[in-house]
Amino acid sequence: MTDLAVVSSLAQAATHPDPAFPRFHPRPAQGWINDPNGISYINGRYHVFFQYNPSSARHTQIHWGHVSTADLVNWEEHPVALAPQAGGPDSAGCWTGVVTLDGDVPTAAYSGVQDHGGHSQVVIARGSSDLVTWTQDGHVAASMPADSSVTAVRDPFIFTFNGSRYAIQGAGLADGRAALLLYTVDSLDDWKYQGIWLTSADPVAAVHTPAEIWECPQLVEVPSSSDSSSGSSSGSSWVMMFSLWLSGDDHEHANGVGHLIGSLTSDPETGLPVFTAVSGGKSDLGRDFYAPQIVQLSSDPEPAALLWGWAYEGPGRDGRRGRTQDEIDDAGWSGVLTHPRLLSVVDGALVVAPAPEVSAYRGSLVASEASGSVAVPAFAEVLVAGTAGTVELVLGSGAAGQVVYMGELAAGEELRIFVDASLVEVYLSNSVATTLRAYPAPGESWTLNVPAGATADVWELSLPR
Repeated sequence: MTDLAVVSSLAQAATHPDPAFPRFHPRPAQGWINDPNGISYINGRYHVFFQYNPSSARHTQIHWGHVSTADLVNWEEHPVALAPQAGGPDSAGCWTGVVTLDGDVPTAAYSGVQDHGGHSQVVIARGSSDLVTWTQDGHVAASMPADSSVTAVRDPFIFTFNGSRYAIQGAGLADGRAALLLYTVDSLDDWKYQGIWLTSADPVAAVHTPAEIWECPQLVEVPSSSDSSSGSSSGSSWVMMFSLWLSGDDHEHANGVGHLIGSLTSDPETGLPVFTAVSGGKSDLGRDFYAPQIVQLSSDPEPAALLWGWAYEGPGRDGRRGRTQDEIDDAGWSGVLTHPRLLSVVDGALVVAPAPEVSAYRGSLVASEASGSVAVPAFAEVLVAGTAGTVELVLGSGAAGQVVYMGELAAGEELRIFVDASLVEVYLSNSVATTLRAYPAPGESWTLNVPAGATADVWELSLPR
């Protein structure tokens, strides 16, 4: 565990002994990570915290790890931010939450758990101005609501509407519905419960975000365009996103992540916000993506929001070779955070694109306007464009080869693929992303098959000098 000095997370990754370890997605060299937490932009730096077990590659003893960057390209790893406190409300883990400013004081609001059950409390911690040092005094801002129909609560998220601060938590109800709980937060130290705000019985939610618990709820305002050809913004939409938990999930999460798109208005009687969903869908098309967190950025000149997600290890899905728990234990690490992703709504649908800054990782151009079968380095960015057809990314060859990604490209669309050792991120223009894991065996290489009439540019990734 690195806890004595700030280090360059990506430079350290380049010397990692495991060839499956990502070099262009920051994470500690060892230990388990899952949900991104506390994403914030404070004093000119982006701070990304995450669920972290520094002692093993197992999902226990959850702390908050911490990396930060000024430019979304050069990352620094910091000491552990939050740790379970013996006898405290977080003695069984410092789970998912957010970081916001309370006046000028960075403040974390997170799920503290004592008994590994569904019951959690919102625990508050205060940070130094650089967010590196944290004080945990066990202060509880919200406990389980006194409502017998609410059986599980977790993952606070704070948002602002009409100049007032509110919070939501994901929940599960006794009748099997997933739900959102609403709070007013005039003081970060004392949240006022306002009741069940939305459930999976909502007709739009029932189609797009079915679950037994809505985990990691997010609510942000993003630019909205009604003309996908021009890209000109005609306003904004509110996007609500959930990780769709089902009983029996064990880091497989087959239901994935879903979102609702709608509007936020004020109730004329109470003044509380009212979310009205009009559409929705899957937020990522891969089987290896869960628990994203979104940070709301400045609304000048238009609202902006960046998302990070968790790409988890596993035994192999959809015909892809995975890693056993023994292999994960031997490697000593588990879990990767995705690239930052920019959100917008185009023609009523969610669009997810890589943050423009990640183009800085482009190194040598190793293929230009290539066609047919194209060799792809182990650390690469690929841009495919041209006529319609099927695009395949294949790892290995012959009978041992596996198709890691297969998708359709329409005329006029572009496909961007990032390969970072065992992590693959695919971005199709005017669509959501696809996040996948695949583990190259010794001697295996990547091949991209592009349809006739389409071409690919391929860059080998490198750290900016």
